[in-house]
Amino acid sequence: MASDEHIERQIERLHAVVRGDVQAVGFRYFVHRKARQLRLAGWVRNNDDGSVELVAEGERDRLEQLKRAVEEGPRTARVDRVDAQWSQGTGGLKAFDLAW
Repeated sequence: MASDEHIERQIERLHAVVRGDVQAVGFRYFVHRKARQLRLAGWVRNNDDGSVELVAEGERDRLEQLKRAVEEGPRTARVDRVDAQWSQGTGGLKAFDLAW
């Protein structure tokens, strides 16, 4: 048997800033629902400059799914750009929630 059958899943962190028409269009709630469906930890909030910022931790494939959903956004939003940074997860985040 191959020794790679038991690969330990590493927790990663996605920090993203979403720019476009993403405030007052249900974007945070869209991100919140998707992140919860994917069982990710973290938060999402509106920034004063009109962007939406999120930090999520979990398995890379789940984070990639969240990033793709954020790039698309809900029908009510217009996403112009997503600036994403990847790093190793800290494990210090709780269940995904809205931040103020």
